[in-house]
Parts: sequence; C-alpha cells; structure tokens
Amino acid sequence: MLKIQDLSFFVPDDGAQKEILKNISLTVPEGKLIVITGPNGGGKSTLAKLIAGIEKPTDGKIFFQGEDITDLGVTERARMGIGFAFQQPVRFKGLKVIDLIRLAAGKKLNVVDACAFLSAVGLCAREYIDREVNSSLSGGELKRIEIATVLARNSLLTVFDEPEAGIDLWSFTNLIEVFQRQREEIKNRSIIIISHQERILNIADEIVVLDSGSVRTTGSRDEVLPELIGTASAVQACRGTWKGEDC
Repeated sequence: MLKIQDLSFFVPDDGAQKEILKNISLTVPEGKLIVITGPNGGGKSTLAKLIAGIEKPTDGKIFFQGEDITDLGVTERARMGIGFAFQQPVRFKGLKVIDLIRLAAGKKLNVVDACAFLSAVGLCAREYIDREVNSSLSGGELKRIEIATVLARNSLLTVFDEPEAGIDLWSFTNLIEVFQRQREEIKNRSIIIISHQERILNIADEIVVLDSGSVRTTGSRDEVLPELIGTASAVQACRGTWKGEDC
C-alpha cells in the first residue's frame, strides 16, 4: 500500500542544513496497524507530515498504491485515500460539529450516522452534534472530534499523530477500543499511529522505532516491544537518555 524509499528531510539551520530524517525506507502493507515510536525529536511527526503531504522531502520517494505521490499535496493525497489527524486539532469558526463530520465523509450524513462517529470516540452525540467547533470545546473534546472526522473519511490509509495527546484516561481507553475495532475491521485498509504509549504499542501489528532521524528497529510487536519495555525500564532506573546511553 505505502512504500517509503530513501526518504530524507532537511531544514535551514543558521546558514546550514539540519538533517531531520535520513534515508528512511519503510513499507506499510494493506490491512496492518503500524505504530511508529522513539525518543522525542527523532523525526516521528515529521515523517507523518511527509506521508500526508504537509511537508515535502528533500530526497527520496513515497509511493501509494504503486503510484509515485512524492510531489502531490495534501488534497491530492486525501482524494487518493490518505487521511491525517493532526497532533493539535484545527479550529473552524462558525462550523458545527455535524457539518464537520459531513465534510469529512464527503456526503450528507443523517444525524444518526454522524452521531455514531462521535459515540465511537466517547462523546455523547446529543450534547455535541450541534455545537460550534470553534467555541466552548476543550482541547480534549476537539481532539476526539477530529478523530471522529478521520473515521468518517474511511480512508485507505490513516495517519494518527499522537492521538492520546490532551485527552483524559477514560477517553484514552475508549480510543484504544476504537483502534482495536479498526484493526479488526480494516481488511485492506491500514493505520499508522505515532505514539509512545505502551497500550497503543500493544495493539500494533508492527512497530517502527525512529531514533535521530533513522529507523533503528522495525519488526512485529512480539519482536520489538519486549526490547522497548526493557529499554524504558533501564532508562527510568538510571535517569539516562531514552537509549540508556548515560547509564
């Protein structure tokens, strides 16, 4: 479904070029839930934006369904079936929640269908369906509403950038259930989640560890997760770096 080939991304830095990602190569097959994790500043969110078309790579190629999409923007990729949930939701002035969900779905959903997407992310639909997105909503509520719109898009590939950020524990538990249902029902669809959360790592088919702009490890959950848990425990014990280099 998605193939990333020798992807690099540089940004200007005081007259020089700072390397954020270097020679990333990954394949995301159909029907898989992939979690990308690693230390802060490792390039995870940048990679998510490159996949979505928000940023363009300095070098390398991105292929989706066998087609080169490297130079395509967000809109073109969305039309091809790539959905993206921002780490910080975008606010829309004057737009009601039901209108936002209908826009995401690309059709005039009835209230019952729109409410089903809100219920899936733990919101009482009757309380939210007619509220304006830009007023009287907390950051956590906005986050869940955005995830509801992503579900409504029914994309072939959906990228979630730290979906757990800014939401309470109960909502996080609900989101895990949403992702589990998606994982069981996606069939030929795929999900990429950027996350540090062990509970999200636990539902992955494959885990990719991104460190200092490079892929450090990739493999099945059973192969990668035990190493990550051991590394995290060691780091916490000695208060060293994410990799334990100061231990």
